[in-house]
Amino acid sequence: MRILKKIFSRSRPVEGGIFFGEIEKIIGFKPLNIDSYIMAFTHRSSNKTDAKGNPISYERLEFLGDAMLSSVIAAHLFNQVPSGDEGYLTKMRSKIVSREHLNELGRDLNLISFVESKVPAQHFGDNIHGNIFEALIGAIYLDAGYAACEKFINTRVIMPYVDIPKLEGKVISYKSLLIEWCQKEKKTFHYDVYEDNGIGGERLFGVKLSIDGKVVAKARAVSKKKAEEKASQRAYFAFQEKINTK
Repeated sequence: MRILKKIFSRSRPVEGGIFFGEIEKIIGFKPLNIDSYIMAFTHRSSNKTDAKGNPISYERLEFLGDAMLSSVIAAHLFNQVPSGDEGYLTKMRSKIVSREHLNELGRDLNLISFVESKVPAQHFGDNIHGNIFEALIGAIYLDAGYAACEKFINTRVIMPYVDIPKLEGKVISYKSLLIEWCQKEKKTFHYDVYEDNGIGGERLFGVKLSIDGKVVAKARAVSKKKAEEKASQRAYFAFQEKINTK
């Protein structure tokens, strides 16, 4: 994989030696094979390939890291909550590895500063922070194995952030919660989504959420999904007392 090191030192804003040192600080041990970490911070827009012509980017490592993270968190919950059934454990794991939480973890470590890309950083979506965090976990697994991966996740995720009592009360999707309540109470609901150009011509999506034929919440956001979630959150707080007593 020498070709990766050559590419790295020529085009990445952080020079090889500095990169090695910074990665060591983040992962807590000296990397055995820096190539995996270089790949973990290479965006597909760089159009890099290895000696066999395979594209070099963090996406495959993201897939691997996602699996490793899910496995370690699942084992932790299984051991810590012996009374939890499958549904409970699955829901708790989802809260820990939510996209929002992973983005926060990646942002806290400023992982985006190491990314090699032809796309300006300001054009990346929020999810790149979590994607790179998962790719880093995948790189650790390739470099040092499962035990090192488990230790990193324990240090960076479980110890500082996993508080089971607090997680039990955390809502990860107001839309799912609201729909579940509507179905249980046999209420009809409808999300009316439309394009809504905001001030300055910014492309936004508007949502009107109706329950039993009455508009109960409105919201705007840069995507349909975010607008629906925001409207659902507002509706949840409007009906919170009724929802939480059911």
